[in-house]
Amino acid sequence: MKLMAIADTESKALWDHYNHNRLDDTDLIVSCGDLHPHYLSFLVTCTNVPLLYVHGNHDDCYDHIPPEGCICIDDKIYVHEGIRFLGLGGCLPYRPGSYMYTENQMRRRIKKVQRQIQKHKGFDVLVTHAPARGIGDSQDHAHQGYEAFLPLLEKYRPRYMLHGHVHITYDYRLQRETRYMDTTVINAYERYFLEL
Repeated sequence: MKLMAIADTESKALWDHYNHNRLDDTDLIVSCGDLHPHYLSFLVTCTNVPLLYVHGNHDDCYDHIPPEGCICIDDKIYVHEGIRFLGLGGCLPYRPGSYMYTENQMRRRIKKVQRQIQKHKGFDVLVTHAPARGIGDSQDHAHQGYEAFLPLLEKYRPRYMLHGHVHITYDYRLQRETRYMDTTVINAYERYFLEL
């Protein structure tokens, strides 16, 4: 299965200069947040493939204009062609907003999905907006990752973690892809293709 992960910035190649040939072999799109709802609706309509998403910290507008034809996987496990996706959107609070959670609030969200995780015997892909603490995050408070994600990665060893929030353009030293134990961690800024 070929997956396209997207986050934070709408791709001009996909929206302004759309060409269906660029996405012909894409089987699934996963949004890690902070993208315009019309952009997500456009992609799912043009590609006719499923689009899963979690909320980013700038996605308050989804409450009034949800991305049409897309599947929100926040706080749940969603199984697509046998691959288990766990969605946990949002970031640490740094201003007022709907999709900002303290460490304790994120831990409570994780605790609420534990039954689903056990029922599905783990998960293959962790989809988040914010990164995990110390893995692709930044030093400034607004772009720090969650410590609460580390025990999830350590216990369940998913194949992938997809996140956004930290724009690759912020710092040339940021890595697009890294590893944490058995998990490949990918910053989905703009767009990133991978084979599952």
